Amino acid sequence: MATKGFNAFEMAQKQFDTVADLLELDQPTRDLLRQPLREYHFSIPVRMDDNSVRVFRGFRCQHNDARGPCKGGIRFHPQETIDTVRALSMWMTWKCAVVDIPLGGGKGGVICDPHDLSPREQERLCRGWIRAIAQDIGHLRDVPAPDVMTSPQHMLWMLDEFETIHGAKYPGFITGKPVGMGGSLGRTEATGYSLIYTVREALKELGIKIETTVASVQGFGNVAQYAIELYTRLGGKVIAVACWDQADQASYTYRKKRGVSLEELRAITDRFGGIDKAKAEALEYERLPGDAWIEQDVDILLPCALENQVNAETVKKIAPRVKVMAEGANGPTTPEADVVIKSRGIFVIPDFLANAGGVTCSYFEQVQCNMNYFWTKEEVLTRLDDKMTSAFKAVSELARTRKLYMRDAAYVISVSRVANACKDRGWV
Repeated sequence: MATKGFNAFEMAQKQFDTVADLLELDQPTRDLLRQPLREYHFSIPVRMDDNSVRVFRGFRCQHNDARGPCKGGIRFHPQETIDTVRALSMWMTWKCAVVDIPLGGGKGGVICDPHDLSPREQERLCRGWIRAIAQDIGHLRDVPAPDVMTSPQHMLWMLDEFETIHGAKYPGFITGKPVGMGGSLGRTEATGYSLIYTVREALKELGIKIETTVASVQGFGNVAQYAIELYTRLGGKVIAVACWDQADQASYTYRKKRGVSLEELRAITDRFGGIDKAKAEALEYERLPGDAWIEQDVDILLPCALENQVNAETVKKIAPRVKVMAEGANGPTTPEADVVIKSRGIFVIPDFLANAGGVTCSYFEQVQCNMNYFWTKEEVLTRLDDKMTSAFKAVSELARTRKLYMRDAAYVISVSRVANACKDRGWV
């Protein structure tokens, strides 16, 4: 979970300011890109199953749409804040730009815990979120998608409500839908696979065979599971997985030094990525504290859960052996931690590059919906690999030629593209 007092938006702005200085951006462009173009706050009254009414707080931020309609997920989380949504919308702008897809950055959220809501209550909440903002989103303006604790089913309820309000079919309005209802094959795997595509390329550059590497993973949701799947298929070994335990309201790290089994862990995991601790221990997994994942003696760290996990305190625990850190989560590493990581020469694949496979495949889904023709899974994943590999190489080459930290190089490419689009439109 995010550390108390941590502000993701302040961190996102700090990262932007560093690159704005590198690029010598003019003040109007800095002022424009430091804040969302638009943001929405709304109340969502929901009739509960016991006939009472609860009012939930919902948000949507549209950070920048100079390069195309905004794009970004919707989170259901009890600790959601507008500043987290602002930060994520900004990171989405850079994410779309770094992989060069014609979309801008958006993000949404609702303060709630889906664990405590029945399916009917979740459906009413989804429809209420759409009703609150239906006039300000759409396939030509702002395209939502799933995020933390939201699913293809949630997206389908939202699509149905949007189409009911507007009286037409808009399959490209929302992405992450179920396959067969406008969803794309390969979307489920996309973010985790994209993470490993970039790890594969980084290891090639470092002259390291993936078969000789060991990794530790934070998180066991969709991103982490598919990252582990592809990484182990390519020959790597994962020895530790950390995840949130809903019952204890705490996180734990599950370790098996001879290598974790994805199939074993999936079989004892709930739909929100929580591992059953009693069953894990019965399968000979050691249960360690939640932040133990970061101190493992491994070659690769894969933070794949929430923001602020590699910070000024936890970064001190990273083992000397670690050579690569690839960020499956958004904003897992603070600027203070970056200073330490940079000084140690750890090769970082920054979040908005490493996990851009999700939005890239969402873009593919939108393209398929708009032309009403769908690709095979192999076509989707091949196009995704091509896009991610190309983006990684561009960032890595810039980092080498200008002697930049990888995060800064990725930012230079993405911020330049967005700033130029704003200038070309005559906004600044």
